[in-house]
Order: sequence, then C-alpha cells, then structure tokens
Amino acid sequence: MDEVPGALGTSASLALRLGQSLFSVASLLFMCLDVAFYSYTSFCFLVTVMGLVISWSLTLAMVDAFSVFIKRPSRQPRIISVVVLGDWVLSFLSLAASCSTASAADLLIHSGSPFCDGNLCSRYQLSAAMAFLSWFLSLASSLFNLWLLPNL
Repeated sequence: MDEVPGALGTSASLALRLGQSLFSVASLLFMCLDVAFYSYTSFCFLVTVMGLVISWSLTLAMVDAFSVFIKRPSRQPRIISVVVLGDWVLSFLSLAASCSTASAADLLIHSGSPFCDGNLCSRYQLSAAMAFLSWFLSLASSLFNLWLLPNL
C-alpha cells in the first residue's frame, strides 16, 4: 500500500493537525480579547466551533505523534472512517462559523454601529480569517484521509 502524505499517522498529518490547532487558538484569542462578542450569535458560534476543532485536532495530533515516533501508522478502516467523518463535520462547521463571523463583522463595520469602536471589528475579522485558515487545513487533512480509505 502506498503512503499517502497527510494521512493519519504521518508527519505531514501531524503538521496539518498542529496548524489547525494553532489557527484555531489564534481565532479564539482574537475573538475573546473583548467580552463583547457574546452580543452576537455568529461570534458565539465561532467560539464554540473553534473549541471543538482545538480538542479534535490536538487529540489527533497526539495520535499522529505516537504513530510517527513508533513508525507504525494505524490503518484500520473504522478508525480512518471516524477520522474522515469527524474532519468533514468540523470542516463544514468551521467554514460556516468563519463565514458568518466575517459577514457579521463586515455588516457591523459598514452599518456604522457604535458596537465597532476602535479596532474591535477588525479583531473579529482577523478571528474569522484565522478560522478560515483552520478550515482549509481541516479540509486538506480530511481529503488526504478520504483518499487513503479505499486502499484499506
């Protein structure tokens, strides 16, 4: 069986998972620097989804690190199926959260809302950008694992 770069248990997958975690943490930090994000549902949705993505990515990063260090990746079809399904669900949720946050922040900026004084809405836009980058890495890792699935 060919080695698929980015599939579960490889060093590329470990890099993708750590990148997902890094961008998700950055998204949460930009969002949570001010407590005013509770006023809008899309901002709360982003915080919830990024919390899920962080826990999912760090758990799979530990699995990848273990597999890389013992040089024996797990190639069980059920495990790969669960990882693919989890990645797909979380990638769609993170895409929805990043898009809704970006549109809500853009709407607040252009409406002249008093809510967006200072750099508050620009931080929300940066948070949405970090969530979008996390989505991109999550989609890439799910596609790599999906590519591996028929070969098992």
